[in-house]
Amino acid sequence: MNEPILYSFRRCPYAMRARLALLVSSMRCQLREVRLSAKPEAMLTASPKGTVPVLVLPDGTVAEQSLDIMHLALARRDPEGWLAREDAALIAVNDGAFKHDLDRYKYPERHDADPARHRARGLEILGELDARLARAPFLGGASRGFTDAAIVPFVRQFAAVDRAWFAGLELAHLRPWLEAYLASPLFAAVMAPIKPWSPEADPVYFPA
Repeated sequence: MNEPILYSFRRCPYAMRARLALLVSSMRCQLREVRLSAKPEAMLTASPKGTVPVLVLPDGTVAEQSLDIMHLALARRDPEGWLAREDAALIAVNDGAFKHDLDRYKYPERHDADPARHRARGLEILGELDARLARAPFLGGASRGFTDAAIVPFVRQFAAVDRAWFAGLELAHLRPWLEAYLASPLFAAVMAPIKPWSPEADPVYFPA
């Protein structure tokens, strides 16, 4: 194995942010798109937790958390200075309270939850992000960075639950930030569809 291997799932927000960091750092890897209903044995051997993303390095080192993958890639090459624009506390709120409410808003039956209550609580956090973006064009300051990449896939998921409702919100700074990020060539590149991986398939390399 000459290149790292990334086990990923295109629509998973954790995998999205890992791919964003890998792309901006130009860290080339084999990209293996996973069917969540039939996870590859090789992935489960490397990371028994069974969730994506998982990055396996040529020396056998395994990074199985999305933020760890981001740090690993950017520590090797960080041309846009993303690591200097990392707000660990803000990311922790996203990964904790916001993700909790997002899951229960999007999948209320799965969690036996009141979606309206969790939507309202998630919106409170988005309001705080909107206030932050009123002071600077990105969550980390004047240009995009680690914090934006770590959070934007989850805001995207929240917005997609009810697009018409989200479009009517008074989030004068958050909505343009989200729309611009999703329309960027960077995001388009990490969302290019690929076929699920099989051991017999030719390798798919990322960045392409």
